[in-house]
Amino acid sequence: MRWGYGSSLRHLRLQQVLAIAAVGTAVALPVVLVSVGGGVAAHELAGLENAGYQIVVSAAGAHGIVDSHNLTDRIRAIASVAAASPTLSLTVDVFPSGGSPTAVPAEGVIPDQFPATLPPEERDLFPSVLRLGDPTDAVHFDNGTYAGPASNDVMISTALAAAHGIANGTTLLIGGSDNRSQAVAYIVTGSFGAASSLLGPVEGSAVLLPLSNLQVLGGLATGPDAFQHDASDTIEVSVTGGSSVDPAALAQVRAQIQSLVPFYAVTSLGQEAQQLESASGVLTGFYLALSSVGLTVGLLFLALVLVRRVESDRRSIGIRRALGLPAGSIAREIVLDGIRLALLGAAVGVIGGYVLVEALAAWGSSGVRLAAQWARFDPVTIGAIVVGIVALSLLASGVATRVALRIEITEALR
Repeated sequence: MRWGYGSSLRHLRLQQVLAIAAVGTAVALPVVLVSVGGGVAAHELAGLENAGYQIVVSAAGAHGIVDSHNLTDRIRAIASVAAASPTLSLTVDVFPSGGSPTAVPAEGVIPDQFPATLPPEERDLFPSVLRLGDPTDAVHFDNGTYAGPASNDVMISTALAAAHGIANGTTLLIGGSDNRSQAVAYIVTGSFGAASSLLGPVEGSAVLLPLSNLQVLGGLATGPDAFQHDASDTIEVSVTGGSSVDPAALAQVRAQIQSLVPFYAVTSLGQEAQQLESASGVLTGFYLALSSVGLTVGLLFLALVLVRRVESDRRSIGIRRALGLPAGSIAREIVLDGIRLALLGAAVGVIGGYVLVEALAAWGSSGVRLAAQWARFDPVTIGAIVVGIVALSLLASGVATRVALRIEITEALR
């Protein structure tokens, strides 16, 4: 099957171009799915591997962990535990001077524990020491009575400070609702840089409070109207250096924590990473299975083109066979043309998939754009897709070869 020139071969060239386009379209779909899906999974795995903590305690429902201060102390008493940081995430209203109430995400933490469980890229966004009053948050908590003097200190994001002109030392009203009369006066003692993944900020605005203070603002402390006592969302636990890379030691610490809270979920990041890797493998298989329909259509079109070419060359094939040309030579020519079309189609599909992902990263919606930016074009995976297409093209070539070798020489020479 030759790539000819001239008007007589125009129809052949059109068929070949369409076959390449069909195979390219079939290849582009798995390239996009596998690259974007693999990139998202790799991003999440990197986040787990670089997290500042190794074990996380969580509970069902919103703010499901109770007695957080005492539980944190008990966890810290376990050998090999370096830090334990309970966190509570709520939305509060801030009342900038001369401005209207603004709802912002807030996170309640124990000041001397929170930095130790941050990943390196987020730890650099905060001062080495959080200026939030009592480092242990034990004075205001006062053994669960919340009767101790409160440290009404707050740290705000640089975005919030810039938006409202809030400087260190400024008094800032913060409340659990937009009712100014119920707001509490806080002193701004510092700022931090808000990353896009930190505290779930809205346009980078966020505040950081002592855990007990935020619990009181949100009605999650204690008293007759409290829904939960000393509540938080999670407790992140970091272990000492040697144990953090020892699966057996990490499993032992996790088991000790689990014995303290048998009704809570206690998960190590190693387990989460294994689960994520397994899920990623399943998703990759699903993506390839989903793409099999398009691949089947593309290969069927390739087979039709090859068969049509054989039918057009019936006389030429008959003459060559009458002259004694071996059947293997004819079959080899058809197979090589099938491989050539499959390779060209695969190249078009890989390039088209890459261009499509780049376009989504540039012009897609926010969620799509973020996922596309994480895309990872793994040469091994993409190479396997190309090799698979070439291997399957042998089936299409085999159909055309069978048709060619069944041509009767006497009939073809009429």
